[in-house]
Amino acid sequence: MPSTKEAPSARQQELLERAYAYSLTHGLADLSLRPLATAIGSSPRVLLFLFDSKDGLIRALLARARADELELLRRIQDQHDVPPGLEVVARELWTWMSAPERRPLMTFWVEAYGRSLVAPEGPWADFARSTVDDWLELLKATQPDPDAVARRTGVLAMLRGALIDLLATGDLERTTAALEDYLAD
Repeated sequence: MPSTKEAPSARQQELLERAYAYSLTHGLADLSLRPLATAIGSSPRVLLFLFDSKDGLIRALLARARADELELLRRIQDQHDVPPGLEVVARELWTWMSAPERRPLMTFWVEAYGRSLVAPEGPWADFARSTVDDWLELLKATQPDPDAVARRTGVLAMLRGALIDLLATGDLERTTAALEDYLAD
């Protein structure tokens, strides 16, 4: 059955990209349409028209962040002819996640993940769950044994925990060492 939802207009896509860049530096917790609109060269009225509501805009921003995440996961899968081991992929993920230029995106992700847990309705619905499912699917491709789900879950939990610690402290050396120690087991 064909979708009845229209593709976003060029203007909507342009404003979404600007709003996404803005939200990477300002976060989503206290997102207010007026300062956002001013910063991206629009108006609250235009944003409401294009995204239906503030919740619609937040949903679009979360989908945009998820698209970045899914693109990373696809790139990691595509760069290997033979599925790499779980530890190899975990290290590649950590290198990507922990890069200084990705701190705004990772902070955005942690904020959205947390909001999804405490406000599971509205625009945040299923963000955390979808993220877990996406990452576990990538890790499963590196370790297809169904009995290995606990190890994949542990690696994912370690990556998330190390990321949160890194964002809180900025201590890349310590968090990387912790991840390496975990992966060595």
